[in-house]
Amino acid sequence: MKINIDIDDKHDEPSITIETNEWTEELDEIVTMIKRKHQKGRLFGYESDQTVLLDPNEIDFIYAEKRKVFACIENRHVEIRMKLYEIENILAPFHFMRFSKSVIGNLNQIERFELSFNGNLCVYFLSGNKEYISRKYVTPIKNRLAMGGERNDY
Repeated sequence: MKINIDIDDKHDEPSITIETNEWTEELDEIVTMIKRKHQKGRLFGYESDQTVLLDPNEIDFIYAEKRKVFACIENRHVEIRMKLYEIENILAPFHFMRFSKSVIGNLNQIERFELSFNGNLCVYFLSGNKEYISRKYVTPIKNRLAMGGERNDY
């Protein structure tokens, strides 16, 4: 793949042009990534009859329980009235990944891991919360962290 970048004062705003002879999966991934970068990732939560704006960087993990979805922020559990897969798509640019069928977690908030007796990983967050990663999702998370998906707040 050839990449050309033209930096010039004559350009008012960034523009992306892709020239190709066929559409590929790689192009689809690139377009999806670019679109995600421009999303704000803001979520609305509901707590004590109030609507609250949630900052993705403060959320440890989001989980589904009894047909409802909650965001865990330190010791608070705030309801989000969206499907878990919808939230996962919105928060992917903020280093959220699937931990299990019912949980997505923030890789930037992870403090440490501990191996569980059944092959799952127990994740401890900076806030003191903990959650488990199912065996199915351990390898993709390790790969993402190895590729630079680690905490970036230093």
